[in-house]
Amino acid sequence: MRTRLFPPYCVRPRICPGSWTKESTPLAKRLPSLSGAKIHALMALLFLLCTAVDIHAAEIAIPRAASQHKATLTRAAHAYWGLDAPISVFAAQVHTESWWRNNTVSHVGAQGLAQFMPATAKWLPSVMPETGTPAPFNPAWSLRALCAYDKWLWDRVHGATDFECMAFTLSAYNGGLGWVNRDKARAKKLGKDDWRWFDHVENVNAGRSKAAFAENRQYPRRILKERQQAYVRAGWGPGIEP
Repeated sequence: MRTRLFPPYCVRPRICPGSWTKESTPLAKRLPSLSGAKIHALMALLFLLCTAVDIHAAEIAIPRAASQHKATLTRAAHAYWGLDAPISVFAAQVHTESWWRNNTVSHVGAQGLAQFMPATAKWLPSVMPETGTPAPFNPAWSLRALCAYDKWLWDRVHGATDFECMAFTLSAYNGGLGWVNRDKARAKKLGKDDWRWFDHVENVNAGRSKAAFAENRQYPRRILKERQQAYVRAGWGPGIEP
């Protein structure tokens, strides 16, 4: 079968509350009742809050082993997600899965850089034939399979924004698409927004064990809200912003 090149991740229509390109009114004009000193103090506080993520990202050390796989991951991400692929998200995902140690085997049997379970690795070529013969301990296969599987999941979840959609994708990668669908259905019944992971679906447990639930909820947060920025700052490529 001919290799499929998927369009950039950002082209799929989304229901987004507003646009980041919208022109904003200067802070001083929106707060006319504040004194100049108070406005400056408020602006300083906002600056500190905005830089908090960058400060935290600077504290995250990228494993030395990561550099040898940067080009391979970049090629795989571009092939499946387009030239504006969120490479730093995928790098942070590998960081979270294996800390870039190719010989890693988890206590449940997940293997390699991308920590594929043998059954998932065997199944993947049936839906993404271009991934080829499963080889979890082959770095090139692992990184290609991670990008391919993420794209397959992305096309089957929905989110209010790309950031939320990626959170659902990562939850599905970690725990299975079926669990994500059950969590979303239960969240909707409870009156929560099933298009939003953070502070909505993430707080709903459709039946996972306590340990599995805790691990799955930490997974998207660590990747999207902690680790991806370290890779963006290190020049790996784009991430996905809230």
